[in-house]
Amino acid sequence: MGGLMVNAALLRQVLVGFLREEVHKVGVRKAVLGLSGGIDSALVAFLAAEALGPDNVHAIIMPYRTSNPESEAHARLVAEQLGINHEVIEITPMVDAYFTRFPDADNMRRGNKMARERMTILYDHSAALGALVLGTSNKTELLLGYGTLYGDMASALNPIGDIYKTQVWQLSETMGVPRQIIEKKPSADLWAGQTDEQELGFTYREVDELLYCMIDLRMNRLELLARGFVADFIDTVSGKVQNSHFKRRLPVIAKVSNRTIDRDFRYSRDWGK
Repeated sequence: MGGLMVNAALLRQVLVGFLREEVHKVGVRKAVLGLSGGIDSALVAFLAAEALGPDNVHAIIMPYRTSNPESEAHARLVAEQLGINHEVIEITPMVDAYFTRFPDADNMRRGNKMARERMTILYDHSAALGALVLGTSNKTELLLGYGTLYGDMASALNPIGDIYKTQVWQLSETMGVPRQIIEKKPSADLWAGQTDEQELGFTYREVDELLYCMIDLRMNRLELLARGFVADFIDTVSGKVQNSHFKRRLPVIAKVSNRTIDRDFRYSRDWGK
């Protein structure tokens, strides 16, 4: 575990401070997030409630007809424990209305549509409430590309995008996330029986060790082999990181001027203030 162990008290302080500062500096007081019943969104809800106060956090629970009822129950449990505003909005009518025209769509297309449907709802509430949308993708998911572009990967602010899944578990323990959420198998809940680790083909704890050495310690393939990682595992994970890089950057703009937005004209969010 080595470098993946965190000082949870310090990390909590940093992330709570990040949320409070980044929300307030753009002139708003509220945040909105999708609450799935999983550990990532639960942790973000806990951080947001501490940073902004429960009255300023709005959680939207968005089940689909094939979603596990346990997911909604766990989402409600988090919202009620924190005392944050929450409501349930079913996405089944919107999603099914679209796929009646494309009945042969596979699980990937359907899952992507669900993720993007949920994000349109969050951004609509962002406008209605004057609230920033909080991201709930962790570093493991972002590096592996395990998310939907402009779906669950979209947000204004992401407090957990630089901490691995292993570290999400650690911080969740410290912050009092309900035990049943910490201990259940991670799942995007896009279809019945789906689990993240079964779909990926390895566990989060296994891949976090490799990603930490590969990304944070910048080890090359020979060094990773010497560290004891299996060649096929290294190649599979390296391929996922490389092939999903397009999801981690702005759309590429053709450069025809002196100052192009995605490479020459780059400022922080609040550069004009």
